[in-house]
Amino acid sequence: MVDVIVTTTGGVEEDLIKCLAPTFKGDFSLPGAYLRSKGLNRIGNLLVPNDNYCKFEDWIIPIFDEMLKEQKEENVLWTPSKLLARLGKEINNESSYLYWAYKMNIPVFCPGLTDGSLGDMLYFHSFRTSGLIIDVVQDIRAMNGEAVHATPRKTGMIILGGGLPKHHICNANMMRNGADYAVFINTGQEFDGSDSGARPDEAVSWGKIRGSAKTVKVYCDATIAFPLLVAETFATKRDQTCESKT
Repeated sequence: MVDVIVTTTGGVEEDLIKCLAPTFKGDFSLPGAYLRSKGLNRIGNLLVPNDNYCKFEDWIIPIFDEMLKEQKEENVLWTPSKLLARLGKEINNESSYLYWAYKMNIPVFCPGLTDGSLGDMLYFHSFRTSGLIIDVVQDIRAMNGEAVHATPRKTGMIILGGGLPKHHICNANMMRNGADYAVFINTGQEFDGSDSGARPDEAVSWGKIRGSAKTVKVYCDATIAFPLLVAETFATKRDQTCESKT
């Protein structure tokens, strides 16, 4: 039922890091200078110790070494989605969505791959052993191809939050004259002119969503709304499938 996932680099690295070390609950109002002195990084009301990123580096750099070796010896052409599939395989942890995407052969696209700690690790690795190439052009062909070749099937988008993944998903559907269904779940408002806050109707004007499409924008924290949505849709289909097999 899920053909493609698009995410931010933060959505990649924090998925992996949580498998290596814990993140702690803090508070939105904790002073930044105090946290800095304690080696703690704040993400909203979550606290991530510096040591977590050291563990991430220790884990991922040897994987980059292996990828570079395969590139040189086996002519492997790495793309962001192939890299993420490899990381999902290597993490081998059922609490990771990258692991499950790898196992179910669902491509995960990350158009802003270098915008985060993962980019830092690629930067560090380039000084240690240069030459690793990650081809973004092949991924944009693959991502847009998913939309173009979906015909005669219909396409639907469930977009949590906004920013780069939201635009990337919508833009791919423009290649087929628009998606047939769209669900936006975020707290963004359109008065600031951001893509994150834009309602589905704005995407209709670009041809990213069809004029005849069924759309809705849910103004809610995605961590609240999305589990409820899944429970009433995908989860019921899964339960019905399991029952039919038994």
